[in-house]
Amino acid sequence: MTAEPAAPAAPAPPLAGSAPVPVTRRRVTVRGVVQGVGFRPYVYALAGELGLCGQVTNTGEGVVAEVEGPAEATAAFCDRIGGEAPPLAVVQSVDHLAVPPQGDTAFHIVASRQDGPRRTLVAPDTATCDACLAELRDPADRRYRHPFITCTHCGPRFTIVTALPYDRAHTTMAAFPMCPRCEREYTDPADRRFHAQPVACHDCGPRLRLLLGGPAGHAADRSGEPVARARQLLAEGAILAVKGLGGYHLACDAANEDAVRTLRRRKARGDKPFAVMAAGAHDVEPLVHLDAVERALLTGIRRPIVLLRRRAGAGGAGGAGTGPAVLAPSVAPGCADLGVMLPYTPLHHLLLGLPGDPPGPRLLVMTSGNLGGEPIVTRDDEALERLAPLVDGWLAHDRPIHVPCDDSVVRVVDGQELPVRRSRGHTPFPVPLPVPVLPSLAVGGDLKNTFCLGEGRQAWLSAHVGDMDDLATLTAFAHAERHLEDITGVTPQVVAADRHPGYRSGRLAERMHGPRLRRVQHHHAHVAAVMADNGHDGRSPVIGIAFDGTGAGDDGAVWGGEVLVADYDGYRRAAHLRYTPLPGGDAAVRHPYRMALAHLRAAGLPWDPALPCTAACPEAERAVLQRQLDRGLHCVPTSSMGRLFDAVSSLVGLCHHATYEAQAAVELEAAAASFEGSHAELPGYAFAFTPAVRSAGEPAPLLLDPAPVLAAVVADLAAGVAPDRIAAAFHAAVAGAVRAVCGRLRERTGIGCVALSGGVFANALLSSACCRGLREDGFTVLRHRLVPPNDGGLALGQLVVAARAAHPADRTLQPEA
Repeated sequence: MTAEPAAPAAPAPPLAGSAPVPVTRRRVTVRGVVQGVGFRPYVYALAGELGLCGQVTNTGEGVVAEVEGPAEATAAFCDRIGGEAPPLAVVQSVDHLAVPPQGDTAFHIVASRQDGPRRTLVAPDTATCDACLAELRDPADRRYRHPFITCTHCGPRFTIVTALPYDRAHTTMAAFPMCPRCEREYTDPADRRFHAQPVACHDCGPRLRLLLGGPAGHAADRSGEPVARARQLLAEGAILAVKGLGGYHLACDAANEDAVRTLRRRKARGDKPFAVMAAGAHDVEPLVHLDAVERALLTGIRRPIVLLRRRAGAGGAGGAGTGPAVLAPSVAPGCADLGVMLPYTPLHHLLLGLPGDPPGPRLLVMTSGNLGGEPIVTRDDEALERLAPLVDGWLAHDRPIHVPCDDSVVRVVDGQELPVRRSRGHTPFPVPLPVPVLPSLAVGGDLKNTFCLGEGRQAWLSAHVGDMDDLATLTAFAHAERHLEDITGVTPQVVAADRHPGYRSGRLAERMHGPRLRRVQHHHAHVAAVMADNGHDGRSPVIGIAFDGTGAGDDGAVWGGEVLVADYDGYRRAAHLRYTPLPGGDAAVRHPYRMALAHLRAAGLPWDPALPCTAACPEAERAVLQRQLDRGLHCVPTSSMGRLFDAVSSLVGLCHHATYEAQAAVELEAAAASFEGSHAELPGYAFAFTPAVRSAGEPAPLLLDPAPVLAAVVADLAAGVAPDRIAAAFHAAVAGAVRAVCGRLRERTGIGCVALSGGVFANALLSSACCRGLREDGFTVLRHRLVPPNDGGLALGQLVVAARAAHPADRTLQPEA
């Protein structure tokens, strides 16, 4: 739709006898997030203020304006256009050039053009702004309680875009023609909704509906207004599927222990923590510690789930009402943190209650609408079928979701944001690259999958896709890849995947892209990701610490406790955790006591029946496990630091059966976080180092041997030392080992920069301790800032390793195959 509002007045003619004012015309191209953020209305207003004529339009490249008038005014326009942009805009570049004057007498917003390359950036979805929220709460406003209220400064963007340029016809709002009142706002330059593509109201916008039922079927609920009835059902203990921006959530009252347990059972969630949504930060302050950085993240426009450290003893059971919010024990069992987010859509605000509404739940569990590992449900027909066994009803609407987009998850470490899952609010905004890359696709890993497109000095990471272990996730991956290619204009010439031969992501890439595929070692990709995340140009190598659960090693072993000397072109394995058998593969991951017993055996320590891990292993299984280890049957060697955390967690009696990824490590961190003593009070655990043995002139990797640590843990358990003290001492020992090995490598190599990556570094205690010690020793430390340290950031590292546009001629490190 094209707005032709009243034009600003043309410049006044010169006075009689005075020299004519020279007229110039400049074409100005603005690139970045400049569509869907009110940029054309802003340009219109700026041109009017300066008395300029001309036009502005959206193109595939960005926003293009032509302004005509006195040279001083056109120069001021070019100077100001980038620095005074609307709040949601991100201006990456402003280019302008002189063009012949056309004699225009007005300024117009003209229809979008689709010619030329697609290089504009789509804005992420953003939380409801204060102005819209005020209207939502105002009984005198025509959008009072409108569940889809939005304006130029907030609301859905990425999840509703079907094509570029960004116009209403290219969004899922195309099916909702504007009523006359909305159209007047849309075409009024003085209105906040001038050219706001998702604009709607009660008369012309999407409609809510509440359906009740379950596995046996569903029917529309007509007993009241949908939101009010949904709040009542939640207060009564129901579980509802609630359609959001990027997919369905499963919601229940977070204070109702029965409801939370039922949701956990239906979703087959195990003990994995749920996130909660609160109406405001004040509702969770009695439950968690909240500093200024965390508060800013909670209340900002992106509205991620923020992992907040729980207060000792906070929680308990309770119900709806006006008193302090309470939390059911089953929301986040065994976890030191509580995932909290605030409402980011008008529907969320209505669901949690506006001032004057009847009492309802103060905190809602809001978890992805899916079964564990599957992609989030977005289509209404899918929701009615796939979510029927999980819910008692659906609070849905008829605005389609074009792109799935899960909630982002972050935590704060040492005052800095650390992404744990990068999705809604960030996607599809690009990550700047320190090195140019060819047009390329990196498919990531099989867990926490995100993929990445890149070209030049920009990389576009997808929203969170999920675990690549079923057809639904593979289908979602293919759909998301096509959509991201469409809106970025990237046609991959190079495709990167993990070296693991069994990864479904790699097999999918091989089927789809064949000869363009390049394989990248898992831990090299982790190190490259954190280098790129910090703008490291790769001209000098780093000491890369890559600690995670699993990754295919060059020698056929399962790597995961790696110290690499690396740049983008290659790596050398400088040190690693001593190999330990991984008995039964995934069985050792699901049952950490198996890993504990394997580590004890490797350390030469007996399986004392009094040890918690020994007692947790059934006697018959223990006998089989002993034979398995003796004969080396299904016992691939592993250097995984994640599995060592699992082993210690079981050894001290915290977690013997893992129902979600990294549960044992999460509970070990929680125990360490609960230790209230000083560092000086901790037992002095320390890893042993096997001296390097030279082979063919090249030093063999240093071995970090945990045997002395394990022996000390066993001795402390026998002496009655509390698990929290042992857990804290173990964290200190790992940080000490990192500090020591980096010191040794600096002596040999002169490298003074350390890069920390891998899922183990989502552990705030460990990340902070490692960083603090390394900086005390004079190292520069790189930690993740824009992408997660876990496999959700893996694709970025794959991209820069495989697709660098220029490589140095002289390599000193092992190149990637």
